[in-house]
Amino acid sequence: MLDVACGHGRHMKWFAGRGCTTTGVDQSTQAVTSAAQWGEVVQADIENGPWPFQGSSGPQTFDLVVVTHYLWRPLLGTLAQSVAPGGILIYETFAQGNETVGKPSRLDFLLRPGELLQAFAGLRVVAYEDGFLPEPDRFVQRLVATLPHTASDIAPIAAPGLPHRYNL
Repeated sequence: MLDVACGHGRHMKWFAGRGCTTTGVDQSTQAVTSAAQWGEVVQADIENGPWPFQGSSGPQTFDLVVVTHYLWRPLLGTLAQSVAPGGILIYETFAQGNETVGKPSRLDFLLRPGELLQAFAGLRVVAYEDGFLPEPDRFVQRLVATLPHTASDIAPIAAPGLPHRYNL
C-alpha cells in the first residue's frame, strides 16, 4: 500500500498491523523518520519535485493507495495511474464548506462539489460521500474506487441489503 503525505505513519501502522507491505511518502524529515517503523518511507517534495515512484513506463502501481487530509490537484492524475489493476484508491480530504467551520479554509485546499468523482472518473467508484461530518465539525469528500482488471469489471456491484450512498 502507498500512503501519500503519510505524516507519522498512522495509516501505514494500521495496514502493516494487518500484514500489508507499506510504503509512505512525505516531505517532512521528522514524519518520515517516525513512519519508517511501519515500512518503506520516501522523503520527497511531491508538489515541487518529481513523483518519487515514477518508472520507465509510468508511475509504479500499488494494490492500495491511501490519501487523507491532503490535496495537490496536479497530482490527482498520477495517483489514479498509481492504482494497480484490481487495486483500490481510498481518498478523503476537506471540501468546500469547511471554511465556515475551521481550517483548512483556503479554497485552494478544499475540494469542489464532485471533484473527486471527476478526478477519478477512470476508476470504478465503489463508495462516495460529500458533505458535513460533526465532532469535529468538518466538510469532506470521501471516495473509494478500484481499477478494474477488464472492461466487464466496471458494472456496478450491488451487495444484498447494502444501498449505494451518493450524497451529491
